[in-house]
Order: sequence, then structure tokens, then C-alpha cells
Amino acid sequence: MTDFELDLPLLHAGKVRRLYALPDSTILMVATDNISAFDQVLSTPIPDKGAVLNQLSLWWFDQLRPVVANHVVSTDVPPSVHGRAVVVQNLDMVPVECVARGYLTGSGWAEYQRSGSVCGIPLPPGLVDGSRLPEPIFTPAIKAPLGEHDENVDFATVVELHGRQLAEQLRDLTLEVYGRAEGIARDRGIILADTKFEFGRRPDGTLVLGDEVLTPDSSRFWDAAVWRPGAALPSFDKQFVRDWLTHESGWDKASDTPAPPLPDQVIAATRAKYIEAYERLTGRAFAA
Repeated sequence: MTDFELDLPLLHAGKVRRLYALPDSTILMVATDNISAFDQVLSTPIPDKGAVLNQLSLWWFDQLRPVVANHVVSTDVPPSVHGRAVVVQNLDMVPVECVARGYLTGSGWAEYQRSGSVCGIPLPPGLVDGSRLPEPIFTPAIKAPLGEHDENVDFATVVELHGRQLAEQLRDLTLEVYGRAEGIARDRGIILADTKFEFGRRPDGTLVLGDEVLTPDSSRFWDAAVWRPGAALPSFDKQFVRDWLTHESGWDKASDTPAPPLPDQVIAATRAKYIEAYERLTGRAFAA
């Protein structure tokens, strides 16, 4: 589902979410079925994806209440977006992608191979793709305009942009939330390799979790039963789509040509991975 009728002012349309203004100054946040890869929104949606993201975020917000408040006001939403929308506070969002990594992979692995460090944090020698880090690290990124890639930066850059007090709050809260979530996921046989959070400030200055949280779009989940550092690491996220685009589609991601439509088998397999992540984490059967 990517289109729905809402007689509300549209505040923002992102890659996946749309934000609508409500009369009481709160915001209706709607998760579409769009999927993005390589900074493009693909032409092919993934059925029920928006509902999975929304419902999984709500579950995680409940699990994380002992650690941090969140932006959710209500789940009483218009019928046309039931299950895929939530009413949230209008926060002053901090323009930093707060990334926590407990394992070395992705862009962190690529940087480690070049420099032995990630975002300015030195790491031990001899690590491989998928290695568990000695302790989780905070590797922030600066949010880029829509269609451009976020820029990984070191902690000193966040201090320079936002001041030491806020930078330390973001770092400490990111690692505390990751630590709690990693343990919850591990108890369910899933490794939370890395994830990104977004924080916003209430009028009184309180930092709270916003946007989505700990979904297959914002996190890298691995099956703990088959995790082998240095080997293939199947994940419950859109890596399946990225792999198809990179290796099988014939598309050159460096070109100006839009990504091709996803074939039915990739759509079905991606939907199944998102739903499996939801069901294994929550212990609930998914219902759109």
C-alpha cells in the first residue's frame, strides 16, 4: 500500500514515511510500503511492509520505556491507515543519525579494512566481516538531503556541530538503548548487529526517541543460529533486495538509470523476511 486518502496537510514525504499535520499540533506519521536501496525509492513496493515497520516500532517502544521516552501519543488513527500509522509529538528533531554498532559489517567493515578504525574509533587487529566488537560503539552520521547518502562522522564532529553536552547525551543514550535492545533480541535468537536511532527534543529539552526504532529498515538483524564471522551473514532486512540489485538485476547503480522493478520472487521473499523478523522478536503472529 503506497496510496491512501487523507484530508490532512502533508508536512513531509520521505523515502518511506509521510507526516501529516493534525489540528492539535501533533503529527500523523504513516509508514508506506515503499522500499529504498542505494538512496533510491524503488518503483516496486513490498506489501504490508509499512504495517510491519509501524507495529514493530510500537512493540520496541514499549520494551524501551525503562530506558527512554518516545514520541508516541496515540494509535487512534484514520481507518485508511490503520495498523501503519501513529500519532506522535511534534519534536525538534536532532539532525544526527545515532548509529550503534555491536558487530563489524557494512560501511564499518569497509572503513576498518582501510584504516583499522570506524568513525575515528580504533578497533583491534584481525577482525573479519561479522566479528563481534569488544564493546558496542557509537558511530554517528550527519543526515543528508533526500536522495543523498548520510555522511559517517566522528564524535568530535557531533561535538562541533551540537555542543559537547548534547553530543554526550546522544552517545550515551544510543549505547544504552542498543544494549537493552541487543539483549532482548539475543534472547529471541536474533543478533542485532547495528541500528540507528533518531532523537528529538520536547519543548522542555527532554530527549526522546522518534521516527521508527529497531526495524528491518533501520537495523541489521542476523539469525544467531547461523552467525559465523567471516562467512555469509543472511539478514532479516532489505539486504536481500540490495543483493538482487547488485548481483542479478544487471543494473548499474552508479548510472543515472532508475533501479529496475523487483521480480515477484524478490518481493515475496523480502515481505517474508520482514514478517519473520516481526514474529520472532515479538512472539506474535503478524496481522496487517
